[in-house]
Amino acid sequence: MESTDLNWRLLAKRQWPLALSLAAIAVAELGAISTDLGWWQIPGIAVICVIAVLAPRRPFDAALALAFAIACVAVYMRLLGVAIEPHLFWSGAGISMTGAAMATIATLVRDASRGKAVLGTVVVLAAMAFAEVMGWPIVAPREYGEWSPDAWNFGIAAGVLLVLALGTGLYFRARDSERASQLAASVAAAQNSERMALARELHDVVAHYVTAIVVHAQAGQLNREAAEQVLPTIEASGYEALTAMRRLVGTLRDGESSGPAASSSLVDDVRSLAAESELPVRLSFDLQDAVPQELARSVLRLVQESLTNTQKHASAVSSVDVALSSSDGVLHLAVLDDGVASGVPVGGSGGYGLVGMRERTELLGGTFSAGRREPTGWTVRAELPIS
Repeated sequence: MESTDLNWRLLAKRQWPLALSLAAIAVAELGAISTDLGWWQIPGIAVICVIAVLAPRRPFDAALALAFAIACVAVYMRLLGVAIEPHLFWSGAGISMTGAAMATIATLVRDASRGKAVLGTVVVLAAMAFAEVMGWPIVAPREYGEWSPDAWNFGIAAGVLLVLALGTGLYFRARDSERASQLAASVAAAQNSERMALARELHDVVAHYVTAIVVHAQAGQLNREAAEQVLPTIEASGYEALTAMRRLVGTLRDGESSGPAASSSLVDDVRSLAAESELPVRLSFDLQDAVPQELARSVLRLVQESLTNTQKHASAVSSVDVALSSSDGVLHLAVLDDGVASGVPVGGSGGYGLVGMRERTELLGGTFSAGRREPTGWTVRAELPIS
């Protein structure tokens, strides 16, 4: 039996209690064999128990194989003229055989489709009934003599065992369905989180450099004499955009960290961002605590996106104040500009910049706020726990 649904390691983990139980019952049954010919039941019982243990690999095929094995054992024991011992019901079904049939029915109900579960259960029950019919002429004259109303107790017991097998299968089927739903929800949440992280990186990193390219290209068009001066800047921004895209592709393919990693000095990294922006940035630092690399990387993203928004949305900017400080285990970031809101932002606006910054801050357990300044300008503030 082969299947891609349940490998051998998972099968062993799932079925070892059943395997031990059936083996213990089969060993206990050996002491009840009273005739030399009765030992011929052992190979057939072993095959039946093995099929029951392997049933999760191919449940419906296992049910058919088990039914055939039960019928074969009943036939050759009938030809030998001896009964299966100890028989659980009237005559032809042993305890281990009945346990294997119950386990196979439970597995069938749990794993197979509804139609196959019904058909397979009927086939197994028919095989058990056939074993009883084949064993009855051997056992009845010796133990029962004639039909007795007390024999209905065996029928009731068989019904109880059948209901127990069906109920067990339905219980595990419902539990598997619930587990699959939870897993699907977890996968969907993880995929959504990955999409949001990728969207933030695309917006914060790649869009930053593309915005710089557009701004300098527009400046070159307005001032033909300065065109040659801005070409190196456009080229450098293009290379940075390509590098950022390669990092993102590496994240998708290999799980590498996307975006430039923070260096050992957050202050130096912020200074580099300020110089790249070519805005009139005034920096202020008062960091009293060591900033972890992952937190520093997120702070750089917030600063980068704030400066990008100033380039895109503001005109007549005379100063941009970037302040970084820490106290009592909290890092404080403030980015303030005095620009006038432009009519149409460079390259248009998807409206995702502030959303991305807020998401990034809240994922780190911090708080974020942004809004207009009076009389002109824009303010971005974030507070992030350092530990």
